[in-house]
Amino acid sequence: MPKNRPLVSLITINYNQLGVTCELLDSLRKISYPNYEIIIVDNASKENPKYYLEKHYPEAKVIVSEENLGFSGGNNLGIEESKGDFLFFVNNDTEINEYVIEQLLDMFDKIPKLGMVSPKLCYYPEHKNSPDIIQYVGATPVNPYTARNTTLGVLEEDKGQYTEAKPTPYAHGAAMMVPREIIEKVGMMPEEFFLYYEELDWCEQIRRAGYEIYVEPNALVYHKESISIGKLSTLKTYYLTRNRILFMRRNRGRVQVFIFSLFLLFFTIPKNVLLYLIRGDFQHLKAFVNGITWHFSNGKIKEKTRIPVSV
Repeated sequence: MPKNRPLVSLITINYNQLGVTCELLDSLRKISYPNYEIIIVDNASKENPKYYLEKHYPEAKVIVSEENLGFSGGNNLGIEESKGDFLFFVNNDTEINEYVIEQLLDMFDKIPKLGMVSPKLCYYPEHKNSPDIIQYVGATPVNPYTARNTTLGVLEEDKGQYTEAKPTPYAHGAAMMVPREIIEKVGMMPEEFFLYYEELDWCEQIRRAGYEIYVEPNALVYHKESISIGKLSTLKTYYLTRNRILFMRRNRGRVQVFIFSLFLLFFTIPKNVLLYLIRGDFQHLKAFVNGITWHFSNGKIKEKTRIPVSV
């Protein structure tokens, strides 16, 4: 294990989901790793949870933001308040198995140029005896012309078929561990995205800096996906559309972006507009269109930030 039980900062974001966050904190009380701190960033929830959390979970440090900073901004606020040598970002809608921290830390001894690692993610079981259904055991690269990629293992029943740690282009934002020294070299999460695609962009930056990203399927985290945003919310439609384009503009060359723009114009846009019209789903249609037109009023892409982070 790196540095003989280093301090690990567990960072999570709460947004109007106090009960879900408490379930995460309950699961963290069962982990075996002894040297960690918990940082909860509240992203301007309607009701301030600080008093309740500090009373019932005194082991956690609670930071309340006056505005909703999004996934990346909230996590960056947590980074600024953290002291750990390793930072473990976990969604508040996850529950953590007992030995996950040790299993992920061990990877940094095994892989010399490891910059980030995610555990295997399974959907949280609906019933006690339900089989584990996989959500993530890695991913394929984002296609440079269509911006499409595939999540590996998704919706497979977990029968122990994935046991070997492997490199992956992208970690999963619901659970990912990063050494502080990597953040000091690469910078914090890109805040331009607000929601969705920020971890993919961050992984691109880490790999460009010469580091590898792995998934360790022997470490398991359960994920109650999309509780805070909603599986079919217009907010999700807007940011997925907007940030898919933003990701390509920030991470692909001019020729690739040009071909992607043609694919977007002649395939993606007509297909989605037609589907929304057939369904009579005008709210999602509006969100989809707004996600595209955002780029006409925000044409300039910010330089990739390289923000040093110190304890």
